[in-house]
Amino acid sequence: MKKSIFFGILMIFVLSASMTFAGTNNVKSAKENAAVTVITDSKLSAVELTALTERVEAIRTMDKSNMTATEKRELRKELKGIKENVRRDGGVIYIGGGTLLLIVILIILL
Repeated sequence: MKKSIFFGILMIFVLSASMTFAGTNNVKSAKENAAVTVITDSKLSAVELTALTERVEAIRTMDKSNMTATEKRELRKELKGIKENVRRDGGVIYIGGGTLLLIVILIILL
């Protein structure tokens, strides 16, 4: 009896979580990504990584006090693009909390 109640509650949480994330829309237009250079290779070479890190350091050392808001926004977008390129190359797998909990429960039960 306790197992069926537990699995019923677990299924409610699992199925309702997928519906809550279904409505998010993270599509960016090409105009927003204009400042970001797209690298199509699956892996970045050492030369590209050093070039990207040098660009990040150059942006960090810039004097941003006399820049306009749009210039600062473009720099932020460029930094985010560089971060995504480097992170994509890292081979890191992210597991959400609910997924981790479900994996642990399945391991315990089996």
